[in-house]
Amino acid sequence: MAEDGLRIGGLSSGLAVLLNQRVRAETSSKGRLVSFCDEFRNQSVEQTLEHFFDLPSKSLGICSHPVDGSFIHSIIKKELAKLNEDLNASSCDRDGIWIMAGGCRTDVVALDEYSICGDIRTVKPPLLVESLAMFSSVRANACVWKGKWMYEVILETSGIQQLGWATLSCPFTDQKGVGDADDSYAFDGRRVRKWNKEEEPYGQSWVAGDVIGCCIDLENAKISFYRNGTSLGVAFCGIRRMEPGAGYYPAISLSQGERCEFNFGARPFRYPIEGYLPLQPPPPVDLLATRLLHYLSKLLDLHRMERDDCSSVERLRRLKRVVPLEDLFVPISQAICKEFFSIIESNSGSTEYIACGTVLSFMMEIFCVQAPHDYLSLDRVLDVFLEFQASRVIFEHIIDALSSGCKTVPLLLTECPCSGSYPYLALACHMLRREELMVLWWKSVDFELTFEGFLSRKPPNREDLQCLMPSVWWPGSYDDASCESSMMLTTTALSEAINKIEEKHRELCRLVIQFTPPTAPPQLPGSIFRTFIQNLLLKNRGADRNVPPPGVSSNSVLVSLYTVVLHFLSEGFALRDVYSWLKSSKSVGCNGGFLHRGGRRSFPMALFLKNESHRSDITRLGGTYSHLSKSHPVDDQEEELIRWEEGFLDDNNSRVTHLTLQKPCCCSSNDVDYARSLKNPIRYTTRGSRGHAGSNSERSAHVAAECSAGNLNDEIADKPSTSDQSEPEFGYRPMQHTRTVLRDCNISSATIREEELLDSLLLLYHVGLAPNFKQASYYIAHQSQFISLLEETEKQIREQVYGEKLKRLKEARNGYREEIANCVRHCAWYRVLLFSRWKQRGMYAMCMWTVQLLLAVSKVDSLFLYVPEFYIEALVDCFHVLRKSDPPFVSPTIFIKQGLASFVTFLVTHFNDPRISSADLRDLLLQSISVLVQYKEFLDDFENNEAATQRLTAALLSAFDNRCWIPVTNILLRLCKGSGFGFSKYGESSSSSVVFQRLLREACTNNESLFSAFLNRLFNTLSWTMTEFSVSIREMQEKYQVAATRI
Repeated sequence: MAEDGLRIGGLSSGLAVLLNQRVRAETSSKGRLVSFCDEFRNQSVEQTLEHFFDLPSKSLGICSHPVDGSFIHSIIKKELAKLNEDLNASSCDRDGIWIMAGGCRTDVVALDEYSICGDIRTVKPPLLVESLAMFSSVRANACVWKGKWMYEVILETSGIQQLGWATLSCPFTDQKGVGDADDSYAFDGRRVRKWNKEEEPYGQSWVAGDVIGCCIDLENAKISFYRNGTSLGVAFCGIRRMEPGAGYYPAISLSQGERCEFNFGARPFRYPIEGYLPLQPPPPVDLLATRLLHYLSKLLDLHRMERDDCSSVERLRRLKRVVPLEDLFVPISQAICKEFFSIIESNSGSTEYIACGTVLSFMMEIFCVQAPHDYLSLDRVLDVFLEFQASRVIFEHIIDALSSGCKTVPLLLTECPCSGSYPYLALACHMLRREELMVLWWKSVDFELTFEGFLSRKPPNREDLQCLMPSVWWPGSYDDASCESSMMLTTTALSEAINKIEEKHRELCRLVIQFTPPTAPPQLPGSIFRTFIQNLLLKNRGADRNVPPPGVSSNSVLVSLYTVVLHFLSEGFALRDVYSWLKSSKSVGCNGGFLHRGGRRSFPMALFLKNESHRSDITRLGGTYSHLSKSHPVDDQEEELIRWEEGFLDDNNSRVTHLTLQKPCCCSSNDVDYARSLKNPIRYTTRGSRGHAGSNSERSAHVAAECSAGNLNDEIADKPSTSDQSEPEFGYRPMQHTRTVLRDCNISSATIREEELLDSLLLLYHVGLAPNFKQASYYIAHQSQFISLLEETEKQIREQVYGEKLKRLKEARNGYREEIANCVRHCAWYRVLLFSRWKQRGMYAMCMWTVQLLLAVSKVDSLFLYVPEFYIEALVDCFHVLRKSDPPFVSPTIFIKQGLASFVTFLVTHFNDPRISSADLRDLLLQSISVLVQYKEFLDDFENNEAATQRLTAALLSAFDNRCWIPVTNILLRLCKGSGFGFSKYGESSSSSVVFQRLLREACTNNESLFSAFLNRLFNTLSWTMTEFSVSIREMQEKYQVAATRI
């Protein structure tokens, strides 16, 4: 119909109708649908152009027909010339700053390499740096002596860093840096201190991703710091005024492994502070670029308006044959972009500032930060931009800025669920579905760094959590039900926000997996993702050490990648299972991914036997790889597969697999039913509780979700929510001159195997997840401790009528309440982040798969020696994390019985396995037995386990030695308690086992040599213990007598 329609100057008079609707309040003239008067038709075109370019009414006169790009370009040129004159007339006064580089004045602020003390490495040019020495310091090449100035520091790590200002007289040494001398001022958020020769408490604790604004006001002689735009207060007053050319320099001191990025003004500030100027001036052409994108934004607004009102417009077109807006969009958008990229090409030094500020803000506004997103308008922008070669450098900076934004943007309760890094990820994923932009990203030097940035999440500190969870509740808090309800709603909102972020993480990783890089020879799809994982694991080899080496990634990157891989392996691949690219992924048994397939399983031995760079220094069960390769070479077995049937060691009558009628806990409905049956939605563990919290002797990072934060099992979604983007939009129509990364593609199984992903998943758990569970355990334990102290304090307050002691008790009570609230918030945060139902399901399946793999490999001595230690460490830790989750993942009565009976088999057959060279690892297995047998339901699992009944008692007697006598004694005591020794207190439930008592008697009577050796070690240990005890008593008596004599 458009071809036959009545055109007015080659443009749509229908657009004039829309414009008239918008300006009806400002003009007395009424728009008509179609005019047969040439003068009116011309007036409609001019009115449209005057609206786009903010021109006075009737200022254009009569345009030629049709309106072409050159006419529009002339309008733009004229308007920009006027703006340029205004800019020249209002230049900013920047007196009071001096910037030098190579002995010459410059406008570019950088780090002064000659000022470096220590060893500072540039991670990413020009201003992302890391300290390789124990203590390193550096200054910038700019000094200020008058005015109000600021710069920003983006924290990549959250350790000891001293940020601030210093003069040239401040000495930098291997022990002294910024803030350790006169005229030197610093803030350290790790220690929450400010430094000027002496330290004082100041500010808030910082976290990775924080943006610290360092401000100096030389008019009022004070220095202030800001955390993410929030003032931390005036840090220093009365600083010494300086002479011109001898002022204060931005400076920083870093401890080893600490990283940060400076922004002196080369990019727009994340949190600009009113009244303070950036050290590096913004490029003047940025305002010209802003004006041009403003024109383009108005054009897109009208395009969106016409699209949203398409039903009425279509009726008008049928009646009056109105021409669509498309005829106007092309000449105006091309003229705007032609001028825009001409400015970019002629001001290359300003490209980064314009791209990261003006262009990114424009694209975020067009895309819509909150769902539903405007994919169509964004596509129009991408189409027009990509027609210009100069857009490539713009997109490089935009991708980098989106990645950086994911690291620094906080999660805000008011913006949930589309909060945190979600808007940046959503925009990046849609852009990268175009192969041209994916290739551009992949070819960038910092591809892996930006990929890590996209997977980053900014963690909250204490103050952040208080904003995210303003109301807290726990049993006994005496708060009304509204606090409980408010906290439940808050955690639900946060859970939805985390789910949406994780969904975009998976989408981004799918795009990378599907991407086929244009190389010769061609690489297979999935190779880029595999290389990324391998390099990430390589650089994080020491992330689990107490003092990690320099260069390790943010923990949030490891957690995010773990979550992505866990979802791929457990829940399968979303979007109509496009990942049939793994030939082994034919579903057998339960619905789900690789971890939930029953039947015959296999694992490539090459993952254990090859000495790849990212695994070379990983300790194996038999020792180091270099030692094993000499003492137990297995070169001819690298290509072999170890095969087994699921549940092959379980009793046939009680075997539970994905193919049996009775399904494992991860694939049955029992877990959901059990969670919903819990009456108390919010729990906590008090001191001395006999719940399944385990004992202090447990060495794994056992975490319980005992976080007094509500039963989130119903609030935390079983699976992440789907995107607001519909399937047709995911398919995304191909555009002219642009190919898209297709979703429905068949990818060869030779790219990356699911077994390889499982191997990476276990290592990611070991170095990334275990510390989080350990931290959660810390808050759970402290919460229980403070609740007990609070109860005791309130009891004393009730008994104390008046006096100074009552005042101190009330102060202590307030302090305990604050600490409990802080623990409750942290526990709730970890629960939202780590304990959604689908993650628990995946962890359970991961435990099943791993323990059966270990049992299968242990049949071959030469192969078992090469198994990495982290397989066992991750397995045991994950098992206890699930066991202790509160509310439990499933009922304790079926937790082991219905899927993890093999775990008991592995424990009893390997806690004294001589092939495991690490005594600490064997202790870990023994401690697990010690913990489990104290609970009746788990003791039943041991009694019904064939391997346990055949081997446990004899193995315990033989393991009783100088190292293991305490855990072995504890186990024997629990098995025999109340039967001859260790009698239970009256009314105390006993976990003794008649079965194992009988087996213990049989082991002692049937194997005299074993029993004799055990008795010898027992009495030797008893003798040594009594001797040590008597010596300790004697020393205490002597010290008491000396003290009494002095008195």
